[in-house]
Amino acid sequence: MEFKDIIYTKKDGIAKIMFNRPEVYNAFRTSTLEEVSRALEDADLDHTVRAVILTAAGEKAFCTGGDAKEVKDGAGYTQDMDFWHTRVHQAIRTLTKPVIAAVNGYAIGGGNVLVTICDMAIAAENAIFGQAGPRVGSFDAGFGAAYLSRIVGEKKAREIWFLCKKYNAREALEMGLVNKVVPFDKLQEEAENWCKEICDMSPTAIKFLKFAFNADTDHIHGFENMSMSAVRLFWGTEEAAEAKKAKMEKRKPVWSKVTKR
Repeated sequence: MEFKDIIYTKKDGIAKIMFNRPEVYNAFRTSTLEEVSRALEDADLDHTVRAVILTAAGEKAFCTGGDAKEVKDGAGYTQDMDFWHTRVHQAIRTLTKPVIAAVNGYAIGGGNVLVTICDMAIAAENAIFGQAGPRVGSFDAGFGAAYLSRIVGEKKAREIWFLCKKYNAREALEMGLVNKVVPFDKLQEEAENWCKEICDMSPTAIKFLKFAFNADTDHIHGFENMSMSAVRLFWGTEEAAEAKKAKMEKRKPVWSKVTKR
């Protein structure tokens, strides 16, 4: 299986999926998401794989969401990207093995959502987390919001989305977004150690435990589908276009020109 945007390896029961676009802060494009989805499917079907690590190349970023170069027709991404974006979220959730995010650098926007969805997360000391949607005329009302509130609490989730602040690794640990913080040079080793511990466990017990943990929030898949349809409609508005234009021009959006009741 050949990939261009990711590095996919399997060794000693551990599958590692690594974003490999450090030149754009590991932002994903349509082909990136398709490759991640294919790798997750392969890891699930391979009975020798017991745990999966989702991580990224370089020191600066884990993932900063969608690549702005793929913005088409106004303020939104292509429909193909929407499809694979949702497919990756579903694949992480339905995978019968734990998925651990090993977060190096920025996990912003769609990257932050990926950390949210993974079963567990380990952050390097240089990790930075946050959302950007309302700043740039976008949102994730599926797992990005509904499931986030289950993890960090309603008040904190609203703060993350309404204010679009950035949080360091220690703050992410305190709010429960990640499980552990380690030095950058120990990140991959620690993630692999966690996977090795999982490999010592009963695979059937782990599978059913993951199903049990997910059961109460599986309805969020419905929110996810509705959210993607809603945000696509929103991207066709003047408001979303103004947000995109303001970002490109490095200025504050003038909402009074486009916001209507």
